[in-house]
Amino acid sequence: MNTFHLMQRPGSSTVRALGGLHRMAGWDKPIITDSGGFQAYSLIRQNPKYGQMTDRGIIFKPEGAVRKYQLTPEKTVQLQLSYGSDVVICLDDCTHPDDSFEVQQESVKRTIDWVRRCKLEFVHILNQRGLTEEDRPLLFAVIQGGRSQELRKRCAEALLEIGFDGYGYGGWPLDSEGKLLIDIIAYTRELVPSSFPLHALGIGHPQNIVECNRYGYDIFDSSLPTRDARQGRLYSFASKKEQALEQLRGDWFSYVYVNDKKHIKTDSPVYEGCDCLSCSKYSLGYLHHLFKMNDALFLRLATIHNLRFMATLIERLRTYSNDKTLSELKSVGDIVNQ
Repeated sequence: MNTFHLMQRPGSSTVRALGGLHRMAGWDKPIITDSGGFQAYSLIRQNPKYGQMTDRGIIFKPEGAVRKYQLTPEKTVQLQLSYGSDVVICLDDCTHPDDSFEVQQESVKRTIDWVRRCKLEFVHILNQRGLTEEDRPLLFAVIQGGRSQELRKRCAEALLEIGFDGYGYGGWPLDSEGKLLIDIIAYTRELVPSSFPLHALGIGHPQNIVECNRYGYDIFDSSLPTRDARQGRLYSFASKKEQALEQLRGDWFSYVYVNDKKHIKTDSPVYEGCDCLSCSKYSLGYLHHLFKMNDALFLRLATIHNLRFMATLIERLRTYSNDKTLSELKSVGDIVNQ
């Protein structure tokens, strides 16, 4: 869940009045809350009139908002802990891979300063609440540096010295052609000891998740699967060969475009091997009909399917990864040689 969105709607006081995120959402499993830095950065990059980033923090006012919002390192930690988050993510200064070295350098400097302030506020609140190591939330910091290995290393070393429970790959993860920055993503993983989890922030395409997992990434987040579902792009395993599905190599993934005319009379599910509600109860032809009628039921059924696909994908990655050691995973040298 995301601080940037929650502080605007329904509002932090409402989240607390409804018992925190777990009770509000009816979810008793772990919840990660992002700091909101990426969303604020995206808003301001889209149009500078929406806000500004300073060493103190971020001030923003989305279009249509009645007031300005402020996110400082201290504020985002306070909000996330008040929401009842299980994993709190520090505020970071996000960049685009095409930004200049000078911009990336300033981002790293600011990010290190911000995460240090986040850690101090986090420890202060834990002490106030009297939380022990066993029952406290976790705190993650985000590694910035753009496409520069030098800056990534500088940022990672500083964050590791401060000390966190886990780390994240920060910055826009795709190049100008929409391709995954796998070389720098893999390099960032090598900078962090394997004993720490590494979160690939903003990476959610199934093929990108599989690729990042091969290099040791554990956690992912993205709105892509649900956004694709609402747009009629449903996920499917392309191969029915068990070995290909277990190892997720080759052409294992495909889209099912529900709007295609060829699906009008298709009396089979989106994917034969899927056990979700949509595939168990309804045909692809029926989903096509709902989509064409702009029926809200389509949004629900499509979302259920894509989320079940993602859960199945992660289950297979866990099974496969548990049989591998980090030494068997690809290294940066392998990428360069390719």
